[in-house]
Amino acid sequence: MTTKTLEYAYFPGCVAQGAVRELYLSTAAITEALGIKLIELKKASCCGSGTFKEDSLLLEDTVNARNIALAESLKLPLLTHCSTCQGVLGHVNERLLDAKENNPAYLDKVNGFLTKENCSPYQGSTEVIHLLWALVRDYGLENLAKKVKRSLTGLNCAAFYGCYLLRGQKTTPLDDPFNPQSMENVFQTLGATPIFYQGRTQCCGWPLSSYATESAFQMAAKHLQEAIASGADCLVTPCPLCHLNLESRQPEIEQAIGQSLKIPVLHLPQLVGLALGLDPQQLGLDRHVVSTKPVLEKLGL
Repeated sequence: MTTKTLEYAYFPGCVAQGAVRELYLSTAAITEALGIKLIELKKASCCGSGTFKEDSLLLEDTVNARNIALAESLKLPLLTHCSTCQGVLGHVNERLLDAKENNPAYLDKVNGFLTKENCSPYQGSTEVIHLLWALVRDYGLENLAKKVKRSLTGLNCAAFYGCYLLRGQKTTPLDDPFNPQSMENVFQTLGATPIFYQGRTQCCGWPLSSYATESAFQMAAKHLQEAIASGADCLVTPCPLCHLNLESRQPEIEQAIGQSLKIPVLHLPQLVGLALGLDPQQLGLDRHVVSTKPVLEKLGL
């Protein structure tokens, strides 16, 4: 548990600032309500979502060394709220820390590009942490429980972790990569009932969507159907790319499988915000493709 103000260098990522703006809004809302200070890295660039390394590993490392160095210059940990950003940035951080110890020539090459662009060099002095883990480890579930103003009792929540959060790095800081519990522990802290189903730790299908759309839809449909069959009122995800495939494209998925689904998919900070007593519109719950009204009605809102 913490007794001091938490402060992070905030890496919002590009998807949250555009396609799913509600994630950006709800993260701002809950961190303010919890007294967590975020210093947004306005000069940060897209992490590449794992695609840069398909052309050049050096490119991925250099771009993200710069992102991490921006946080290092503030002497703060780098906070993400995206599973994909966490996986990419976290793994680059692991790789460069290893290079610092075992392949300094490679790190010098990366830093040479940064220096050439008048950027601070990567030092390996900070960590990359997802909002989920910051809430569980740094803020503490006991402290979070004290902030609950609207218990989520009676709401059945199914976590969808996203594969990058669990297995994008060599080590997962706070969870078992194949049997995680952190999301479910948050649900229980907020008064909600966690729903366990097979697909909660698997890929949503988003990486396939640009070249194998039908396969991506089938993968997403399977997870949604399993969650519904297990009694979930909603899915909750810490990844905006998972949200795009499971929520924004849900009408297309329904058309592909010939079945109505209509299960709301919430971003993690939206669920937390509801328990903190924040207004649903402040959390962007009116911005979803799939209506969130069933969730709000179950909570009496």
